[in-house]
Amino acid sequence: MNIEQLHQYCLQKPKVEETFPFNQDTLVFKVLGKMFALIPLDKWEAGEGSISLKCDPKYALELREEYDSIEGAFHMNKTHWNTIYIYKGEVLPELLFKLIDHSYDQVVKGMPKKMQQALKE
Repeated sequence: MNIEQLHQYCLQKPKVEETFPFNQDTLVFKVLGKMFALIPLDKWEAGEGSISLKCDPKYALELREEYDSIEGAFHMNKTHWNTIYIYKGEVLPELLFKLIDHSYDQVVKGMPKKMQQALKE
């Protein structure tokens, strides 16, 4: 898994934009202005690729118990956010894409109905 694959996968989702709201090293993907994925570019350059994703709290705990390379996200609400340390090679691409989809869906689910409707237009 490389960063370009993650980048393209996130951008192909409806109404997604990429931003750098925190600094030039943290790539953030948003759906209608709401974050669903964060990628620390400096870590990728150092060979320690990771991505932070929103997650249902119960599922987040299950993932952390099952995978050593999934932890509560640093500087984020650890109840709702996981960091997947991709460079460790434990999480397969299929699961990673599923977790990106789950994060996107969690963010959309929390939006007002009017915003959710805008995604379908």
